Amino acid sequence: MADSTRDELFLYMISCFRPRLKQCIQVQPVLDRLPSLSAEDRERVRAAALQRGQAAGAEELLRAVERGPRGCGWIREFLQALEHGGCSLAACYANPSLSQLPSPAEEAEHDLCVHLVQLLHGTLVDRMRTVQVAEKCLEMGIFQDEDMDRIQTVADNRGNRDGARELLSRIVQKKDWFSSFLVALRETQHEDLADDLSGNTGGTENKQNGMEKSTNEEAEVTSQPGYLRADNLKQEENVDDSFSSENSVLETSIEKNSVVSDSDVSIGDGNVSNLNENLGQSCTTSDSDEDEGERRASPEPDLTLRDYQMEVAKPALNGENIIICLPTGSGKTRVAVYITKDHLDKKRRASEPGKVIVLVNKVPLVEQHLQTEFSPFLKRWYQVIGLSGDSQLKISFPEVVRRNDVIISTAQILENSLLNASKEDEEGVHLSDFSLIIIDECHHTQKEGVYNNIMRRYLKEKMKNKKLAKENKPQIPQPQILGLTASPGVGGATSYSKAEEHILKICANLDACKIMTVEEHVFQLKNQVKEPSKKTVIADDKKRDPFKERITEIMTEIQNYCQLHPKSEFGTQTYEQWVIREERRAAKEEKRRERVCAEHLKKYNDALQINDTIRMVDAYNHLNNFYKEEKSKKTVRSDDDDDDDDDDEPAVSKQDETDEFLMGLFHAKKNQLKELTRQPENENEKLIKLRNTLMEEFTKTEEPRGIIFTKTRLSAFALSQWIKDNPKFEEVGIKAHYLIGSGHNSEMKPMTQNEQREVIDKFRRGNVNLLIATTVAEEGLDIKECNIVIRYGLVTNEIAMLQARGRARADESTYALVASSGSGAVEREDVNIFREKMMYKAIQRVQKMPQEEYLNKIQSYQLQSIVEKQMKAKRDQRKTYKKNPSLIKFLCKTCYKPVCSGEDIQVIEDMHHVSVRKDFQSLYHTRENRTLQDKHADYQTNGEIICKHCGQAWGNMMVHRGLDLPCLKIRNFVVVFADKKTTKQIFKKWGELPIRFPGFDYAAHCPSSDEY
Repeated sequence: MADSTRDELFLYMISCFRPRLKQCIQVQPVLDRLPSLSAEDRERVRAAALQRGQAAGAEELLRAVERGPRGCGWIREFLQALEHGGCSLAACYANPSLSQLPSPAEEAEHDLCVHLVQLLHGTLVDRMRTVQVAEKCLEMGIFQDEDMDRIQTVADNRGNRDGARELLSRIVQKKDWFSSFLVALRETQHEDLADDLSGNTGGTENKQNGMEKSTNEEAEVTSQPGYLRADNLKQEENVDDSFSSENSVLETSIEKNSVVSDSDVSIGDGNVSNLNENLGQSCTTSDSDEDEGERRASPEPDLTLRDYQMEVAKPALNGENIIICLPTGSGKTRVAVYITKDHLDKKRRASEPGKVIVLVNKVPLVEQHLQTEFSPFLKRWYQVIGLSGDSQLKISFPEVVRRNDVIISTAQILENSLLNASKEDEEGVHLSDFSLIIIDECHHTQKEGVYNNIMRRYLKEKMKNKKLAKENKPQIPQPQILGLTASPGVGGATSYSKAEEHILKICANLDACKIMTVEEHVFQLKNQVKEPSKKTVIADDKKRDPFKERITEIMTEIQNYCQLHPKSEFGTQTYEQWVIREERRAAKEEKRRERVCAEHLKKYNDALQINDTIRMVDAYNHLNNFYKEEKSKKTVRSDDDDDDDDDDEPAVSKQDETDEFLMGLFHAKKNQLKELTRQPENENEKLIKLRNTLMEEFTKTEEPRGIIFTKTRLSAFALSQWIKDNPKFEEVGIKAHYLIGSGHNSEMKPMTQNEQREVIDKFRRGNVNLLIATTVAEEGLDIKECNIVIRYGLVTNEIAMLQARGRARADESTYALVASSGSGAVEREDVNIFREKMMYKAIQRVQKMPQEEYLNKIQSYQLQSIVEKQMKAKRDQRKTYKKNPSLIKFLCKTCYKPVCSGEDIQVIEDMHHVSVRKDFQSLYHTRENRTLQDKHADYQTNGEIICKHCGQAWGNMMVHRGLDLPCLKIRNFVVVFADKKTTKQIFKKWGELPIRFPGFDYAAHCPSSDEY
């Protein structure tokens, strides 16, 4: 074909298919791949896209292409820009080679698929885990890197829902996208969404487990999850404006649906003719508004329960307060969803207010319960929302409660709002605002836990109602309570009577009339929850350990130097507790030598514990990093101005005799320690046993998955690094990643909630098949079933053991304990196994107790709990008596120089204690927080403040409304009381100090207008 003819055909294709091209082009990626386009045209196209939307930008781009000038190869350049810019469907329409042009049937199929996405847009946006689906689409070749990057950016910055909108707007611009999209949905556990899109009812029958079955055939069909109901269509047609405006199907697409219905075009698992038939039938179901209203008021549930689940749910379905105790992996949350729906349906039929709050104790559980359980089953009929401390809501919690039927929330948010309700100037909620409260992991409802604080309010209201009833006064409405747990534990009991008492107290705290376990359908439960095989792997710890010997020699020298002589053994927790006590005592007595030596001894003890758990090199690095940090604290330039031009100024050491001794001792032994880390024959015996266990288990099955539970964040990170450094693990297909908590009270950088979610998603998909986790993975998190669970020297209580063991629920799975013979871990595990048996026996004894005796004991424990709380409040009130701040002074913990008085402290947001002393800046240096810098952390970047005299850290600089303020950590100071016999004390937290400081006076410290 001649070039001129080809050019004419190309321009003709653009004119013919201009409307479709405008809908299929993503402007910016295409612009980036058109180097021949002039700068002026490029700017015009970009401005149109930014100001008037993608379609307007695409129109401007097509005009620029039509205007020219067009050099040699310009058609190829434009087609490649479309193809590589993620607009493969647009490339088909613009290609002069007519063989690429979609046929009318293919066009009709595409239009219908886009229309289906429009109809189900709200459901897809609400329920799709965006990044997970996008990654699968990238892997399958539907998306390109640019698509993935943009979707990830939108999801990170604006949330999952906006990310889903971006994904949908891009996927409909691809060629042959629908079938692949269905596969991507199914492979990322979105089967319900794939069924909705494909119209696949899957032959599902209505099994309602005791719920009345519909006799109306049409109602029976429309109640199925994969069916597009009329009310769904009405709801889903109200799609997001931004999606419909830029990606709506062509004006003719709906007209073409009638043409398509005559053909039999296959779409993934579904069929276009079937889909049109379903669309048509579903619309007829709305003919009788009265019948439809009845069906929507009390809809047949889409979820079913197994017999054992229905067995434990029955009392709650009758409105009773109960605890459901089922093993991990048995579907407790599904039971809770069923009870929630039944509860709200009954309230709606009775025209009574119904509102449910689901309380969780970990932030990741909010989204997990929302996305995988409550939203999929309840969203059609009820407003469901998830809320945690990480949520970015523009309305208050009480308003969220008013607007929604089901709220999934961290317990602390509810507790805060209940506290606010008791203040006159604050808006809050009351327990009476809810008709059902579900408490997940309810074994935490004890002592001073947030669950128990909430339930104590409930118990007080219950007692008040008894009094009101006697006086014939209106009572306070109280919600139904449902507790969920896999193991209530025995609370450290050593006898059956104490274990029974613990179970009764949990029941009392939750006001439960009974604790439900499976009795009639035990066999079905055992088939559902696979019991793993158990094994114990013992490492010989009698082998000589030269690295440990060198460390203990150093510690002995330090102890002799400062005349400290403990009775406990090096490397133990009792030694750690002893050395912390000595450090605090020496600080109070102003014995600097002993205090500093105790601090260094703790670091060496840490190194011994690390060496016992992981590698020698990890222990060595722990010490080396500590001494590097110490050196940087004790060495400053002579010029205090920190001017960049003064780098050549000589350094001034602020070390005293003790510092010099400790630094010199480490550096004298440093090379020897480093050399020992290079001798593999001296490596930790437990690591060898762990390696053998992993190699054995990961070669048993085709798709193995496992979790290693370990004690500390540092050990989790180090173990994952050890596995990555060992090529033998890669040979058997082990892909490891660590999973740690999000708290900030550790030397290791915490994981954000997004990072945790990303790792768990990778584990679910198989990109990671071995998690090395702290206890963050024990409870609640929806982690895919494992073939192997290993507790690596970590033995806590029977609850943790049951939770961890419950993770090994794949077929033929293994639960292993790897520990050294002298650690006591094996003995503690035996105790936990005994306590587990004791727990089940105690539950049975409670269940068999006569009801009157049970209720009497419950009421007694409830009264005891309330009285104990009142007594504690009185003690706390006496302890936190508002002393005058002028009665205390703060001394540097290391050099004991006065820093400020209590009158110099003010508090920001009831949390941050800052010094407002006018000359305070002359007492400290500001330096980068190097520990966080090493971790590439993105917080506390305003610098650390350290004592000018000794280098002791005091806290960090913080920015508050434009002001730089020194924020102090009380653990870095000795507090001197002017009115006490014991005049000096050390505190870990500001809350322990019996002083109330005034709020920060911003106006007093804000620069005046004259300074601007």
